[in-house]
Amino acid sequence: MCIEIIMTRDQKILGIFIYTLAALFLLYEMGLQVSPSIMTRNLMYEFKVGAASLGVMASFYFYSYTLMQIPVGLLFDRFNARGLITGAVLLCSIGTFFFAFTHSIAWASFGRFLMGIGSAFAFVGVLVMAARWFSAKYFAFLVGTAQFLAALGALGGELPLSAMLEHWRWRVVMIFLGSIGIFLTLFCFMIIRDNPYQDRHIPKKHDLFRELKEIVKSAQTWWVALYAFCGWGPVAVFAALWGVPYLRVRFQVPTTYAALAMALLWIGIGLTSPFIGWLSNKIGKRRPLIIICAVIGLICSLILFYLPGITFGLSFIFLFGMGVAAGGQILSFALVKDNNRPSIVGTAFGLNNMAVVAGGALFQPFVGFLLQVLWDGSKDGWGVPVYSIVNYHLGLIVVPACFLLGVISSVFFIKETYCRPKYGDAF
Repeated sequence: MCIEIIMTRDQKILGIFIYTLAALFLLYEMGLQVSPSIMTRNLMYEFKVGAASLGVMASFYFYSYTLMQIPVGLLFDRFNARGLITGAVLLCSIGTFFFAFTHSIAWASFGRFLMGIGSAFAFVGVLVMAARWFSAKYFAFLVGTAQFLAALGALGGELPLSAMLEHWRWRVVMIFLGSIGIFLTLFCFMIIRDNPYQDRHIPKKHDLFRELKEIVKSAQTWWVALYAFCGWGPVAVFAALWGVPYLRVRFQVPTTYAALAMALLWIGIGLTSPFIGWLSNKIGKRRPLIIICAVIGLICSLILFYLPGITFGLSFIFLFGMGVAAGGQILSFALVKDNNRPSIVGTAFGLNNMAVVAGGALFQPFVGFLLQVLWDGSKDGWGVPVYSIVNYHLGLIVVPACFLLGVISSVFFIKETYCRPKYGDAF
């Protein structure tokens, strides 16, 4: 049975502000997540490391982010959202300042680790706020809108920051990002509230092991999580780290131009995410859309990486297509909400988001390791290792492989929910 709670006009307005602020946190953490992609040469020069070490350092963000997803979901199911989100933003800012001031690759990794812990609360926080403050009929659209803002954050972490790097040192850029986090922390503390029905969250009694058992015993939980992993894995490995240096080598363009091209992938994600959420609710289906997205990603990645004769201008089309494909993973969260009871949906969101970000934890160091193994020893004028286009093509085979696995899981294993919550819409 679906229970619709009637809110006052003031509560609805407050809900919009709270959702927007939570989404701005998501925008901010995405900027932090992808920022190393436009600093690869600077970071390798500063820390005197190659692709393997850089990949491991960058992926420390995803290690902590991935490991925190189940705890984050459990915390949002039990404790005050304002305290959780405010503390998370502050931790992101502290990690950013730590990264900016260290001169050791080990401590830089620790700074990324702190950013990842804080960032782990961002996307689940948006999902929980959307679910608590809005009707289920708006959920897929609101999650898609949040993903649009996340894509804007990624754009801010690549295109504008790459322009800033032409005038400022990378450490100054990171200090700038850390300062933004301090202001965002203050706004979160002042505005965010847990839900429309009570000023203070009252923890409910939960049987933790029974709830986790309920989630993990569901076959659909794992098939949807696999699709989420395959949908975002290419973004985590390509757009968030190795894509800009790949485009720079492939098309012999400056970092700013490569970041501009990569912006098309984020634009594709940003435009697709809210639209696909709206369209899914409009047609009353999830499955056909996630299949189409996975197929688009497979085709575009194969053409971009392995078809000879692709020009820099043509790459924009296929980068945009890969972004469209990645936008499809947003429906995995709608499927999670459709398939789980409201009292445990925060934990279920966390498990699914863990699958989303696991691609970064696995593939960023894996591709870096392959590049290092295949490296012929050549260096540029800074003494930074130079990797060939053949090295990149072998390392980035994981991108089309992910999309192919996404096609298989969505075609053969994920079941249609027809956009109807299985257990109702009450929190």
